[in-house]
Formats: sequence, C-alpha cells, structure tokens
Amino acid sequence: MSEKKITFISSETKQASDVKEKLVNLYGNSDLSKADVIVALGGDGLMLQVLHQFIETEIPIYGINCGSVGFLMNELNYDDLHNKIKDSEITIINPLKMTVTDINNDQYTEIAINEVALSRTTYQAAKLKISINDKVRLNELISDGLLISTPAGSTAYNLSADGPILPINAKLMAMTPTSPFRPRRWKGALLDINSIVEIDVLDPDFRKVNATADNHEIKNAKSIIISNDETKKLNIMFDSNHNLEERIIREQFMS
Repeated sequence: MSEKKITFISSETKQASDVKEKLVNLYGNSDLSKADVIVALGGDGLMLQVLHQFIETEIPIYGINCGSVGFLMNELNYDDLHNKIKDSEITIINPLKMTVTDINNDQYTEIAINEVALSRTTYQAAKLKISINDKVRLNELISDGLLISTPAGSTAYNLSADGPILPINAKLMAMTPTSPFRPRRWKGALLDINSIVEIDVLDPDFRKVNATADNHEIKNAKSIIISNDETKKLNIMFDSNHNLEERIIREQFMS
C-alpha cells in the first residue's frame, strides 16, 4: 500500500513552526488538493480551526501536540510518521448546528465542534427559558450563561464549568449552566443527541447575551436553536494506543 500524501498545517508559534519545518524535511509536504491526510501542528485551538476549515471535505485530520493542552492531539514523535498514520484509529464526530436570531431579527447559523456557549455581556445576569423538543423544561434560568456540549467538547469548557464528561460514542449532549443563581440546585441535564434545544433570552435588550459556537460569536442573541448536524462528519485520527475514548476515560480518574 502506498504511503498517504500529507499536508502539514501549523499554528504561528515558533515551536509549531519549527516542528513543521523538521517534519516537512523528513516527509515532504503534499499539495493540499492532493492530500490524503492533514497533519495539524499546534494545540486544541489550532485543531478546531483546521476542523472548521475542512469540515465540508471529510478529509481525516491527524493532530500533533505543539501547544499546552492538546487533548485532541497526538504526542510529538518525528519517527515513522507514515506508519503512525496508517495504524491510527479514526473517530467520527458530528458537530452541533446553532441558529441564532438577534434583537434586530437577523439570523445566523454556525457550527460547533466543542460547544455552544451563551454568556451574559453586562453586569446583569442572563435570564433564559429552555425548551427541549418544543416543550418548556425550565421557565427561567438565572445565571452567567449556559453551555451545550458535544461528547468531544465535554472535556473542554464544559468540564471547567463542572459539567459531565461524556464518552465519545455517547449519543448525548451535555447542558451545563455557568454560575447558576436560580434554580440554585439545578446542575444541568443530559440530552439525547437528536434533541432540538431552543433557548429564549428573556429581556434581551436589557440582559444582553452573546451566543458562541466554538470561536464564532453572535452578539445580542434573542433566541438560539441547537441541534445535531448529521450532514457533517469530522474524521479525527488518534494513535492506536491512545485513542480519544481512552483519553476521556483517563480524564475522569485524574486527581
């Protein structure tokens, strides 16, 4: 079997640039239009950028950690990259689709690989009404905001907000409030991945809320609809001895 054609993409840090230069010298750098796999060099932020950039292509992405966290990345090793890619396991994930109507009734649609985050933007707490599949489940959440996370994103901002870690193959999304004030004991919910989540911002002109899908932010949101987008598939490659499922399990037992 012939070796896969690789295109290297790096973040702008010196560390990632130096790694790219060395890997290109060792393995060459295929023209993007002919690439079988993209190797992303950086941290999770760079990985998300590359996944968004090539979301319509379904080309597999193999990340190498040259950043600080690198949860979605593989460990840096200059040796035998072709075999590492050949032996890697592919995890397929679907992103979330976020449709936002703002206070001017303009509508925007964005894709979230990790999470949709709603955040207050003034000193006033956000007031949110939450409906699931056209049924109101919470008439009023008073909080700093709300997260709706994919399994892949459950170890990111969601975990920092004390949300649950989801197995990568779980057909679930995690809904987690940030700094909830009322209801004080509400810690969030686990929802079927095919649920349609609708969030209405109560008094959106006064209690302003921004809606962010990964790093794409919509200001002054009035209503937000979130659903699973099965039309888009992201192929992320992981070393066979350290796949994403194993990383998620390991994360839950870290002290």
